[in-house]
This record gives sequence, C-alpha cells and structure tokens, in this order.
Amino acid sequence: MSETLNKVVDVDIDPNGVFKYILIHVKDNGMEKKIVRGYQRCDYHADIFDETEAVLKKISSSLKAKCLGGGRIKHDAADKKLHVYGYSQGYGKADHDISVSILKTKYSDYDITWSDEGY
Repeated sequence: MSETLNKVVDVDIDPNGVFKYILIHVKDNGMEKKIVRGYQRCDYHADIFDETEAVLKKISSSLKAKCLGGGRIKHDAADKKLHVYGYSQGYGKADHDISVSILKTKYSDYDITWSDEGY
C-alpha cells in the first residue's frame, strides 16, 4: 500500500442514525483500496462523493476516486449494530458484502448485517 493511500481511512460514517452511504474505489499510482463513507448531512449520494473527493485532493492530487455504488446505513451505537441496505438512484447499489467487510475493520465488536431490501 502506498504511503499516500495509507492516509485515507477505510471507514468514515456518522456515529449514529440512518443515512446514505457510498462505496468508493481509491487509486494511487497503481495501488488501490475500497473505502466506505456515509453522512446524515448529505442529502444525496453524490454529495458524499463530492465531499470525499475534496478530502482526498487535500491528502494528495495523485489520489483518484470512483464511486462503486451506494445505499443506506442504520447505525445504532447503543446496541452496537450496523445494518446496510438499499441503493443509490444515481450510482446504483453498492456491493453491500464488500461494504460490510470494510465496516468490520472499524466496528469489529458490532453486529453488522446487510440486505438488498429497502431504499
């Protein structure tokens, strides 16, 4: 993994609530990884992507991002549960299985589930 890519955190989601999320593929000089971003403050999946691209540009202009799809996350911090579901009208459905595996890197003590149901 490149030193620059290591500066990009794998997961950045809101600490509680229901919100839209996206799965993003990030590349840096031949190296790559997937990251998850989700925020209540963003009305559209594209807003999350725009915000993430701006953060990536501050880290390095060599970072390139592509949105792989989206959905929603229900984050229940009190019960340590995350539920990933739904899709993005603009980007399509993210591979929730991949998103969950990335979420588990940060929330290893959580019960994390996913479903293709709902919007």
